[in-house]
Amino acid sequence: MTGFPLVEPAAATGKAADLLADVQKTFGLTPNMTKAMANSPALLKGYLALNGALAGGVLPAPVRERLALATAEYNGCAYCLSAHTYIGANIAGIDAVELESARDAKAADPRTQALLTLSDAIAHGRGQVDDSVLRAARDAGATDDEIGEVVGHLALNVLTNYFNVLAKVDNDWPAVPLRTAA
Repeated sequence: MTGFPLVEPAAATGKAADLLADVQKTFGLTPNMTKAMANSPALLKGYLALNGALAGGVLPAPVRERLALATAEYNGCAYCLSAHTYIGANIAGIDAVELESARDAKAADPRTQALLTLSDAIAHGRGQVDDSVLRAARDAGATDDEIGEVVGHLALNVLTNYFNVLAKVDNDWPAVPLRTAA
């Protein structure tokens, strides 16, 4: 059951209607998360702006999807876990083994692993990270631009995770069950 009503695009008015039309145009669909966010056009606008800005950043889609999977598993968001598993497989081209590993903040590629380890440390430490983790990311080739975007993606993913859990958004993606309790 959805904790927030879904704002259907055909019934939306004002800013919510404009934003939902943008979602449909940009993504080719209007996910339930964005329909629920449309109850607060400011929230939906902020989500879309941050998502768009980070999508145009230096981190490639396969890395971004792995970051999202690790954060969703950690935060207990089945909606985001399902969405990013689907997007990771079907759009970013991540194989099933790597998708499963990402849920535990693991990757075969050393640079991606270092970024996942950093994101995981930031989440668990609420921003407090041992210098060795940051040094390991840099030693693996991560740039300050990439490290900054890791923080941005963590913020974006926490936003969507917390919103979906709180709002009890009905999952409209192929369901992927959580392994851990939030």
